[in-house]
Amino acid sequence: MSCQTPCCCTESFEDVTKIVAPKSLDELLKQLEKIFSKDRVNVEYVTALMKAYKSNPEDWKKYAMMDQHKYTRNLVSNGNGKFNLLVLCWNMSQGSSIHAHANSHCFMKILDGEVLEERFDWPTDSDSEASMSKTMERKHTKDTCAYIHDKIGLHRVSNPSHAEPAITLHLYSPPFSEVKCFDEQTSHVTMGQMALWSINGVKSE
Repeated sequence: MSCQTPCCCTESFEDVTKIVAPKSLDELLKQLEKIFSKDRVNVEYVTALMKAYKSNPEDWKKYAMMDQHKYTRNLVSNGNGKFNLLVLCWNMSQGSSIHAHANSHCFMKILDGEVLEERFDWPTDSDSEASMSKTMERKHTKDTCAYIHDKIGLHRVSNPSHAEPAITLHLYSPPFSEVKCFDEQTSHVTMGQMALWSINGVKSE
């Protein structure tokens, strides 16, 4: 399955069956930089490549910075300008708002724990003050990988555990810094900034 959305990632000729599993996060990043140096990228291939990397805390622990009040976004790489790679840290029972992805591709790999993904339809103009329509709910466990794009819908990600944190790896292509967030009960939209908690393992000012 190649990308079917008219964005930066479209069909290319990488063969999913020939993926060599990255032995480390650094090796995964090098392969991603090579893939995203092109203008045409196969979504299925990127998803399979990220899934093939087996999570090792020694690779990502320096990016895993938690906060007791909110989930954190920790930049691993700017990805040669074509993508951002981030580690997101979800303390117990923390979650995002329902949000879009600024017409970018979003790949999410679970590094530790598990997360709950809920998908929603886009609200229509006639749905003012109407609640959001949920289309899917799925738990993702360690070393699985998920994909979403605005053509598919909106989603919300959360850590359902009351006892264990969760760590996820996210790739956004192209990168974006502002996001639309939606109120589940009213469908009202607000704009939010994609703030970084840390950059390359160093806490942001």
